[in-house]
Amino acid sequence: MTVMPRPDADFRAVGPLPEAHPPVRTGKIGVLLLNLGTPDATDYWSMRRYLKEFLSDRRVIETPRWLWWPILNLIILSVRPGPKGKDYDIIWNKEANEGPLKTITRSQAEKLAASLTAKDPRIVVDWAMRYGNPSTPSRIRALQEQGCDRILLAPLYPQSCAATTATACDKAFEQLMTMRWQPAVRVAAPWHDDPVYIDALAKTVRAKMATLDFEPDMIISSFHGVPMEYLLKGDPYHCQCQKTGRLLREALGLSKDRFMVCFQSRFGPAEWLKPYLIDTMGELPKRGVKKVLVIAPGFSADCLETLEEIEGENKEHFMHHGGEQFAYVPCLNDSDEGMDVIRAVVERELQGWI
Repeated sequence: MTVMPRPDADFRAVGPLPEAHPPVRTGKIGVLLLNLGTPDATDYWSMRRYLKEFLSDRRVIETPRWLWWPILNLIILSVRPGPKGKDYDIIWNKEANEGPLKTITRSQAEKLAASLTAKDPRIVVDWAMRYGNPSTPSRIRALQEQGCDRILLAPLYPQSCAATTATACDKAFEQLMTMRWQPAVRVAAPWHDDPVYIDALAKTVRAKMATLDFEPDMIISSFHGVPMEYLLKGDPYHCQCQKTGRLLREALGLSKDRFMVCFQSRFGPAEWLKPYLIDTMGELPKRGVKKVLVIAPGFSADCLETLEEIEGENKEHFMHHGGEQFAYVPCLNDSDEGMDVIRAVVERELQGWI
């Protein structure tokens, strides 16, 4: 009769290591939350460093290098750091001296760690940024140094896109290419249609509406835009955003004429995914839509694009063109609903390891 080993059997050597053998720590399981990034400060040079790293990424800007290099280095990096620094200063966490994205992502990691390590003490949770600090390579090294021979990469993007999820993984894989002893790695799948995520979004919308003294004529689901060319090349992002929007509308029990999907943060002259949020904010009052509620389901944490662009620029544009009431639903962030989503995604992906 063949005797099968127990799944939890440990076949690692337990005797003394050979003389001069490098120290080895194993047996831990790492979970690395990955987010976009934030500058280290709002001054000109900090903003320039951040923008250069971000806008030099070939996943973000696919324009040929011979054309993009002079535009970036001679124009954008000379002009944009100052105004962008002022925008960041509006939302900056002055107490912690950091951007809100960093504050929230840290809290998400800490809350996730408290939950998961109570279930399995082998789990080590960390967080990193694709651009800026803490860098992805540094945190992968830190996880391995703590004995993580298995690591789950969890990009905090519900909808998958080459300019977000893929580039976050690229940076992680670049670090793995330098490591002689590589940990086993998994990447969390997108959760744009996960019932836990849709339910959490619907709960936050209902909770926000309960605090309002008006009934919205329209609820707008705003996602970060990308060039239309990316969709035509096969990027799944647009389709996943549309599905999230449809499922959210259905969960809220809204008709199609009271809910719409828009895209924001257009950059440059190329055509991006439409309809543009900023244009929509100017057009809705002309159609009699004077009261709106905006939610940003594509962002796992509030940041410049939500706090300054939606609550600031787009609200102002809407009111200037005849709007009467404007409200914004905060991102899931580190709320109970937000942590339910992150925990569900991570626990799903850790199956077989825990």
